Amino acid sequence: MKNNYLQTVILFVFMLVNAFLNAQDFQGVATYKTSRKMDIKIDSMAQSQGINEDMQKKLNAMLQKQFQKEYKLTFNASESIYKQEGKLAAPAPGNDGMMIMVMGDSESKALYKNTKEKRYANKEDIMGKVFLIQDSLEKKDWKLESETKFIGQYTCYKATRTTEIERMTSTSINDTVDDEPKRTKETITITAWYTLDIPVNTGPGMYWGLPGLILEVNDGTETIVCSKIVLNPKDKITIKEPTKGKKVNQAAFEKIMEKKSKEMMERYRGNRRDGEDGMRIEIRG
Repeated sequence: MKNNYLQTVILFVFMLVNAFLNAQDFQGVATYKTSRKMDIKIDSMAQSQGINEDMQKKLNAMLQKQFQKEYKLTFNASESIYKQEGKLAAPAPGNDGMMIMVMGDSESKALYKNTKEKRYANKEDIMGKVFLIQDSLEKKDWKLESETKFIGQYTCYKATRTTEIERMTSTSINDTVDDEPKRTKETITITAWYTLDIPVNTGPGMYWGLPGLILEVNDGTETIVCSKIVLNPKDKITIKEPTKGKKVNQAAFEKIMEKKSKEMMERYRGNRRDGEDGMRIEIRG
């Protein structure tokens, strides 16, 4: 009963303030930092190729560093665009032959969301080819909780939802190992923290649908935390929806990613010297 009353109050406040914001020239920029928990296990086959515990620790450290990034979310009352700050170093093999590759990870990536029209446009650069994924924003069934905490100066409320996801990863020790990506389905609980002080129903990445800006998200593996917010900056913000790239929907893009992933594996195999042992980890970003 207490949670139902809280949800009613929160939604009423959101609608009231959001109606006011829609009548104003409201905009802001939020900076987010991401990190991902990695725990790559080395099996007996890898151990037989000389992949020891020290190399496993080094691999995990390399992967964690790869996913430590900074993004900026530029938003107004109904639109937002989410972009990575800075450039990524090109993947290169180390002295031990290890290489990290992240598919779908590019500094040119730009995610536009329009929560009023419930649609998005996601610009992706995959191996030099630009795609523009255009599709509908899927409704998220968030459960509003009563728990609160501060993130910076903002009082944030907790929200959770449970969903099933498919993870796709691929590992390879040598040319004799099956390079087909491994798919696993699992049910996860996503925890988000949003603030009513900024009543826009958007957030980092594909997260949206809460009665306030999402400042933190954790899905059990990846954590995204807001580190800075500038509201109504002096220089007016222009949010431009991406328009360039081959237009596809999300389902079609997933099939393209699978094909490109296989091409990348073949290219890596072809670039290795005969008889050279190595280890490649590929992760979908």
